[in-house]
Parts: sequence; structure tokens; C-alpha cells
Amino acid sequence: MVDCADPPVLLRDVLADVDDAVRLLEAQAPYTPLGGWYNPGADPHARTRPMWFQNDWVHDDFAADGSDLFLRHEAYIEAAKVFYDAEVIEPKSVYVNLMAAIAEGGPAHTDNPRFHGRDRTNTPMWLLRSMLWSGLFERHEITQATAIWWLSDVEGGGLRYWADGPDRAPREHVGAMANTALIGDNHRMFHQVAPMAAAGEATRLVSPSAELAPVGDATGDWAVTDHGEMVHRAPLDAYRVSVLWKADVYPTEADRVARQADNLTMIAVAATFDADLVERGLGLRLDLERLDDPELKAAFWATYAEPKPVGALRSVFEALA
Repeated sequence: MVDCADPPVLLRDVLADVDDAVRLLEAQAPYTPLGGWYNPGADPHARTRPMWFQNDWVHDDFAADGSDLFLRHEAYIEAAKVFYDAEVIEPKSVYVNLMAAIAEGGPAHTDNPRFHGRDRTNTPMWLLRSMLWSGLFERHEITQATAIWWLSDVEGGGLRYWADGPDRAPREHVGAMANTALIGDNHRMFHQVAPMAAAGEATRLVSPSAELAPVGDATGDWAVTDHGEMVHRAPLDAYRVSVLWKADVYPTEADRVARQADNLTMIAVAATFDADLVERGLGLRLDLERLDDPELKAAFWATYAEPKPVGALRSVFEALA
């Protein structure tokens, strides 16, 4: 099992002017529902997804105008250097979540890993996660710092996080969240979004085709529109808005150069797993011709199982499955 991370660090008064973030949110609208990873091929007309909207502001070769507000945030970079005792911090991505009327929690999870030579562009996510939890590929794993920033305080919607390991009770950042950020290692620390719905309110569902955007009038409201119908409308500060920043971390420049030159091939991944499976006395092998086989995925997830964090709330995606 991989080691758990140190507790995250809380930063306050992250942005000098929160309206800068609001303008960026408005400029990058509309936002579309999260969920393709748990029900791919879903009917685009059926209302099967929670009102959990997402959009990338920085990813690969795309950077939204104004996204340097978060991508190059000096406090994030300096905090990551201290947290990891590292000299090199390479900001990589920024994305935003906007949520409303979700009565269950988000999934209790660690963020998806990346390895030098292996990421979601060339390797199935189930295999990447097996690589992480096997502990066999730490030399190639890319350490990634994460900062989560919140726009405002909402009812519920705190962040539960297992800073003491998955076998201990979670802590929670909730209340007084506006313009704060937690920075740490979300790839080794389980975390979960708490419910955000009024008492007795059920999760409201939309179709994969729904969009969230400003109404465009003097009220400042934002609305969810689904196939031409406005199904939800509220001020922006009534939505749970969080912006996530990620950066690659290296102890030194020499370490960065060496690691980036040592890329994993799929053949090497299979050889490493197979050697471990032989040592365990198991007949399972990583057959590279069967990476789309659900039975192979299930066998690896059973062998290199992720912990189940104590006290995790039921996920909205489990409720909808």
C-alpha cells in the first residue's frame, strides 16, 4: 500500500479580488455535467446526472484567457515547495467544479495518477490506478500537488479528507470556505465532497446535454438549462464553486531531468506486474491484448485493491448506478 500524505495546508485570502475569478467563470461558460466516466454512452436526452458541472481552464495545450490567475499563483507555488520540500514546481492544469442540489456525497477517492511515459492518453485508467496501489512504480510516478479554492460559503458542500489515513476518521473543511484553498497531495489522500442540498431535498438530475451559464440579466443569477428548459436558477454564490490547480513536483532540477528521461513502456509495465504476480504465486498476468476486458480489470483491482476509507458517505454516483 502507498504511504498516506501529510495533512494539507489551509491558505486564506487567496485572491486579492474575488471578482477576477467571477469574470473568468463567466467568460468560460457554459459548463457541462460531469459523469461520462461512470456511465459512458448514456442517453443524451435522459436526466441521469447530478447537477455537477465541470470545465477545464488549463489542460495540455489549452489555456483559457485569464487562467494564469490560478495557474501561476505565487502562493500556491511557494506552499507546494514547502509542503514537498521541493525546488521545482511545474503548474500543469486548472479546472473548475460547480455543484448544486446534491443530497449524497461525491465519491471518496484519490485523484488519478500519472507516470513518466504513462498517463490517460496512452494507458487505461483502471491500469494507472492499479499501478498506483501496487506500489511497484513509485520510481516513475509523477508527484502532483493539488490546490482546491472555493469561491463562497454554501449550505453543506464541505471537503471531507482523510489526512490521517483511510483507516481513521476524516477531517472536514466546511464553513468560512470563501476565498480559501487547501493545498496538499490529493493523489495519496482520500477526499470527498460532502452533500450540498437543503434538508429533505433530493438530488436533482439533468441530462448529459444540460448546461450551466449566467442568465445574462441584472440579477447575476446562473441557470441550468436542459433541452431548452430552465430547470434551476440561483445566484452564483448559492452554487458550490471550486477551482482545482495541479502541478508536477520535483525535489531538484537534476531529478526532474532524470525522471523525465526515464519513461515507462507498456512492455515494462507488464513485466513488472508479472514478476510481482509470480512472486505472489498467482496465475494472473497482464495480457496487453486484453486491456479492454472487464474480467482482467476486475482481477487486477481485486489483487491491487484500493483501501475503503472509514466513514465515507454514500456517493451520488453509487446512488444513481
